[in-house]
Amino acid sequence: MKLTLSPDEVAFRDQLRKVYSTAIPAEIRERVKYGHELSREDVVTAHQALNAHGLAVPNWPVEWGGKDWTPMQRHLWQDEMQLASVPDPLTFNATMVGPVIAQFGSEELKKRFLPATANLDIWWCQGFSEPDAGSDLASLRTTAVRDGDSYIVNGQKIWTTLAQWADWIFCLVRTDPNAPKKQAGISFLLFDVKSPGVTIRPIKLIDGGYEVNEVFFENVRVPADQLVGEENMGWTYAKFLLGNERTGITAVGRTKVKIGVAKEYAAATKSGSGTLLEDPLFAARIAELENELLALELTQLRVVSNSAEGKPNPVSSVLKMRGSELQQAATELLLDIAGPDALPVGAGDIASPEWAQRTGPSYLNYRKTTIYGGSSEVQRTIIASSILGL
Repeated sequence: MKLTLSPDEVAFRDQLRKVYSTAIPAEIRERVKYGHELSREDVVTAHQALNAHGLAVPNWPVEWGGKDWTPMQRHLWQDEMQLASVPDPLTFNATMVGPVIAQFGSEELKKRFLPATANLDIWWCQGFSEPDAGSDLASLRTTAVRDGDSYIVNGQKIWTTLAQWADWIFCLVRTDPNAPKKQAGISFLLFDVKSPGVTIRPIKLIDGGYEVNEVFFENVRVPADQLVGEENMGWTYAKFLLGNERTGITAVGRTKVKIGVAKEYAAATKSGSGTLLEDPLFAARIAELENELLALELTQLRVVSNSAEGKPNPVSSVLKMRGSELQQAATELLLDIAGPDALPVGAGDIASPEWAQRTGPSYLNYRKTTIYGGSSEVQRTIIASSILGL
């Protein structure tokens, strides 16, 4: 494996850096870098700027805005985006529903939805998990009954991320309750969240935010031409979507930025007669984390350089598992730098830096990274069977 980029790859990387540093407003990149919450407008602005430069949906088919890039170019596209603190293109659009419609949708659905999805003119949310169908998604109970030219949808979804900002939902529904296997009776429907009978209720999370929601369907009428692919084939489409979702979770670039911010704060934090960054034990902890991140980055480059014809590489399970663990380690580092100042302040009667007060909620929120996209336990099983042959 070559660790140096070719001249063409260097030119490609430099062009990406130029776009990321000029096309995306500096104030948005600053908010990403320092962990401030983005508004809906921030996400749309960044996504549409990327799309205007052909950088929002490069993994789509070329005829719908994708790029005929090498695996290394795709890696550079994402890594440089993260290093520049540019918000990722909205994953529900770019990584989830867009590729499904492009692969399995009718020509009418493609023309109707793909341009608007690529440009974030439609904000999608994901209607998969239910109160009793999370890890065992195939046991979902939301039903869709055919009624003339429509489906009537009843049921409930949960943990629906950013549904409060969404325009449409892509939803797994049970269309054949009598199918011999529970996976065989599921379909993939698209519909407007403002349809009569749709209710969105926020769920307050441990970090105090409202990132996810419950979504209820009561006799929601959905035009039948908004079914993706064939009826009762939704499980196949869902597996395709989940395979796409699990790419890019390694987030080496994002973790590098977090460690850089941690060093910045540590250099401004008094410790004894010097700063926290000068403390030998703390400096050793940062060095260890940076070395582990470097090892992960080299592993990621090896996977990228050896990938063939887009086929999944089981080593990606190592990347997902270790990448999510190091993301958590970086948030823990920031929490420890903040110390008691990380505690939330109610009435504003205790003076503590705003950045320090964000570290607690961020640390708690990042507990999810070892769960979504395939939990660490699942990844260890894949590593044991597919890589180690155990």
